[in-house]
Amino acid sequence: MKPTIVIIGAGSVEFTRELLGDIFSFPELGAVRVVLHDINTERLETAEAIAHATARETGATPEVVVSPDRRRALEGAHYVINVIAVGMHEATVRDFDIPARFGLHQTIGDTIGIGGIFRGLRTFPVLAGIARDMQDVCPDAWLLNYTNPMAMNVTFLRRVAPELKVLGLCHSVYWTMMGLCEIVGVPYDEVSYWSAGVNHQAWVLKWERGGQDLYPLLDQRIAADPELRRRVRVDMYRRLGYYPTETSEHSSEYVPWYLHHPGEIDRLRINVGEYVAISEANLAEYALVRAELAQSQTLGDGLDTAGGSTEYAPQVIHSLETGTLRVISANVANDGLITNLPDGLAVEVPTVLDALGAHPMKVGDLPPQCAALNRNFLGPVDLTVRAAVDGDPRLVRAAAMVDPNTAATLTVDEIWQLCDELTAAHGELLPAALRTPPTKEQLS
Repeated sequence: MKPTIVIIGAGSVEFTRELLGDIFSFPELGAVRVVLHDINTERLETAEAIAHATARETGATPEVVVSPDRRRALEGAHYVINVIAVGMHEATVRDFDIPARFGLHQTIGDTIGIGGIFRGLRTFPVLAGIARDMQDVCPDAWLLNYTNPMAMNVTFLRRVAPELKVLGLCHSVYWTMMGLCEIVGVPYDEVSYWSAGVNHQAWVLKWERGGQDLYPLLDQRIAADPELRRRVRVDMYRRLGYYPTETSEHSSEYVPWYLHHPGEIDRLRINVGEYVAISEANLAEYALVRAELAQSQTLGDGLDTAGGSTEYAPQVIHSLETGTLRVISANVANDGLITNLPDGLAVEVPTVLDALGAHPMKVGDLPPQCAALNRNFLGPVDLTVRAAVDGDPRLVRAAAMVDPNTAATLTVDEIWQLCDELTAAHGELLPAALRTPPTKEQLS
């Protein structure tokens, strides 16, 4: 029986194109059943056109089904890929504009920080609904989550639906290693590496070519290039000894050291508010692709499938369907995998894929300085999830108070006022119990 792959939030042009292109690049997956779901009917029509155009360009012959009904879309699913963005561009703008009035700088705002907290809070109700539907109509399916905030979403799913098979997937480790290999002039296919931590703040613990440590070569490149030293994660690497696995813009938000110092923003060339421009570009890309499809039913720039899959979800599906052995980085609840991080919260670890499933690997202790930063990262994750599960609006404020960048920039009164304003701005997108600020009795 051919596998059924459901994409929830299929109206995302970027993810739908890339995921389907990678899936169809595997000959064994060329005839899969693909079910596309989105709450926006226009975007769903565009996703269907993208699927057919991608199939033609790759020579695949999938069965493509569309459904605006999520529960019906999930019936009989083997794999569910989640790429939703609750609130879309308008919510993203609110997450940036309101904190900016308080003097709080953000770059991406989708992981922790005030933007990540409220993105998580408006995503959780939809995740809970997906989990309930899957438990009813496809309880054995794998939920492959791409939606940020990754660590919060994977932790939330563990709390509300512990029996679901969940992998959080992000390409940050892959592209970090590609970039590092380019810096030192070593082909990616010739290296081996080992990374672990939390999503967007994992650490390259080993990086070798033929048994030779490549970190000394990176040190030489950094010493010879002053401009390379003007990047946040290079600065972090030089001080901590391990390279972080997300971009400098992302990395700057997860620590208290950079974004509230104008001199550091200049020294390290930090692009404050970058994600708003990215979100606007995504809207423009959607409009362009929709227009191309309406005119010619083809994707103008085509798809490069010659190099095989680079996204993790297609690799997961291919390995589980064919037994092909792979190791990827995946986000799962910490069940003793990283021994100096809290159990039950999401961590990112090497994960073996084969015909029997996905097998997260035990890492043991992280270097103490790396674990200390990861524990700071996980504070807002834990408190935001607890706020939603317990229905406690005070824990939303606590999550913001322990967030490294927010706490380094604002007073506690400002943090509470900011949370009140964001709560009012997002309104019904948030869990019902969190729409009302804490009472005076809770403050006494």
